[in-house]
Amino acid sequence: MPRKVKFPYLVGSRWTAQQKTMGWRHFQVVNRKNEGRWVFAEMVAACDPNVRFWLNASLLKDRSVWQAGWQSLQEMGEQSEE
Repeated sequence: MPRKVKFPYLVGSRWTAQQKTMGWRHFQVVNRKNEGRWVFAEMVAACDPNVRFWLNASLLKDRSVWQAGWQSLQEMGEQSEE
């Protein structure tokens, strides 16, 4: 039986950083890399394709750091009050 793929829908997904990251909040995953048991995502800023970095994809599960989708500051504020 094949092993389950971690983060199968990672590439193409969109994320909002709770704090500005390299000057931006909205990012899209453009690439993934498997390194042993770790999965890494290449993030690119939505408004500046020159801003890109790799991060451990498991960090995207931390809602205090990342929100799935592109959220406005107002939407992010409403979610933190819930």
